[in-house]
Amino acid sequence: MGSMPTWHPAQYLKFGEERTRPCRDLAARIELAEGGTIIDLGCGPGNSTEVLAARWPSAELTGLDSSPEMIAKARAAHPDWRWMAGDIAAWAATAGEVYDLAFSNAALQWVPDHARVFPQLLGRARMLAVQVPGNYDGLAHTTMREVAKRFPLDGRVREWFTHQPGFYYDVLAPHAASLDIWRTEYIHVMDSAEAIVEWYKGTGMRPFLDALESEAERERFTREYLEAIREAYRPQADGKILFPFQRLFVVAGR
Repeated sequence: MGSMPTWHPAQYLKFGEERTRPCRDLAARIELAEGGTIIDLGCGPGNSTEVLAARWPSAELTGLDSSPEMIAKARAAHPDWRWMAGDIAAWAATAGEVYDLAFSNAALQWVPDHARVFPQLLGRARMLAVQVPGNYDGLAHTTMREVAKRFPLDGRVREWFTHQPGFYYDVLAPHAASLDIWRTEYIHVMDSAEAIVEWYKGTGMRPFLDALESEAERERFTREYLEAIREAYRPQADGKILFPFQRLFVVAGR
C-alpha cells in the first residue's frame, strides 16, 4: 500500500459541475428534517458541503477531509461552517457526537476495510448517505492499469476500491431500519481525449503519478495514457467524446 495520494483543489474543481451532479442526486434522495446536524466526510474544497447547505439551509454543517489544503480552501470560502482535517476511518472508529446525517460524496473509495468502516459510520449518524465510483472495471481504469504495467511501480500504488451492491447490503442490513442502494451511469460529454486525462489527473491517476520517482516519468505516464485513451474512445460526429461513468449510491437509516 502506498501513501495517501496528494490532492490539488484546483485540479479537482476543473470538472466541478460533473463531479457535483451525483452529489446533488444523492442529496435529493435523502429524507431529513430541517435544522439537523450534518457531517460531510471527504468534503474536499467544500463543493459537496455547499450542495448540503442548499438542500438543508438551516442545518449545522461540519466538513472533514484528510487534506489540509482542501480544508484550508473550504474554510476560506465558508469560515462560518465547522471544518476538520482528519481521517474518515479514524473518525468512524472514535466514539463521539452522533450526527443526524453522515454524508460522503466520492471519498470512501480511498478508505480501506468497508466491512468494518460502513457499520461504524452508521453508528455515528442516524442516517448514512454515500456515493462512490463504481467503474473500477470501466475502460478508462482498465486502460490506466495497462499503461501502469510499463512503469516500475511494484506495488507502490494505493488504488481505490469499492464493492458490489450486495456487499454493502450485507454489511449494513443488520444495523439499518431502511436501506436504499442504486447505481447510475452518467454519460459525460467531453471535449477531447485530453479532457478525460485531465479528469483523472484530479482523482484516479493521483496514486500512479505519486508513486513515480521523477517528473519525467510522470509526464511519460500522462502522455502514454493519453495515447491509450485516444485509442479507446472514439469521437462522436461533432468531435466530442462520450465518457460513461458509473456510480454506486447507498442510503441507510437506523
